[in-house]
Amino acid sequence: MAAEAGAGTSPGPEGGAPATDDLAVVPLRHWGRWVGGAVILALLGGLAWALAGARIDYAAVPGFFTHEIMLRGLVNTVVLALVAQAGAIALGVVIALLRRSPNPVARWFAAGYVWLFRGLPVLLQILLWFNLALVFEHISIFGLYEEKTNVLVTAFVAALLGLGLNESAYMAEIVRAGLNSVDHGQVEAAKAIGMTPATTLRRVVLPQAMRVIIPPTGNNFINMLKGTSMASVIGFLELVHAANNIASRNLQIMETLLAAAAWYMVVVSVASVGQHFLERYYGRGTVR
Repeated sequence: MAAEAGAGTSPGPEGGAPATDDLAVVPLRHWGRWVGGAVILALLGGLAWALAGARIDYAAVPGFFTHEIMLRGLVNTVVLALVAQAGAIALGVVIALLRRSPNPVARWFAAGYVWLFRGLPVLLQILLWFNLALVFEHISIFGLYEEKTNVLVTAFVAALLGLGLNESAYMAEIVRAGLNSVDHGQVEAAKAIGMTPATTLRRVVLPQAMRVIIPPTGNNFINMLKGTSMASVIGFLELVHAANNIASRNLQIMETLLAAAAWYMVVVSVASVGQHFLERYYGRGTVR
């Protein structure tokens, strides 16, 4: 009987519990993963089958992808997004610093700025700026320069103001959060060695705050690229408006919209790659 008992297990040290070295290890089966994967594949297959049978001329999409009007819309989309985002970042930094200012008037102004431009829909802001000539017929700058409002506030300018000012309110909060993430003791240490506030901000605070600022800023820029489509309502030639212009001539609506969608995916993918490298650059030295 002792031989039979020792066939499957071996006694442990000092007569303790038997060792389990010879026991078979049965892997845990995750049936839910197989079922979930099968369901996802079935859904994707059904979607592909539906699109294959749809009344869409897929062969015409590459032609619209490189159409002259579509390429002009692409350039306008990228330029508008870059200029609006750059202005929003610069203005957002100023508003964030004002919110941290010891001056109560500056703090209240910055808080009111964020409250106003973050509270209004972007499309509404674009329309307000585009129709500014209904309220002010002329724009005068300290009596030195005067011009008609409808000449100055073009579709591009209206879209730039609507998108940029709205984004600057969000950037102000992002920058403020990044600055607040830096330990105050480091600022005190910089003051102790004689650094000025501007030098402290540039050499101590911002390099560390960028790790917090870059990820949401990259996400916002991607939203900005897609948000330029709202400028189509005021006649600005971006990708959506370009697609509509082409479709109005040949009535191939879905084909032109698919070409515009493909361009959006391209520019968003490029922006995502750029965001990745920026995050890696400012995140160097941190433990992942």
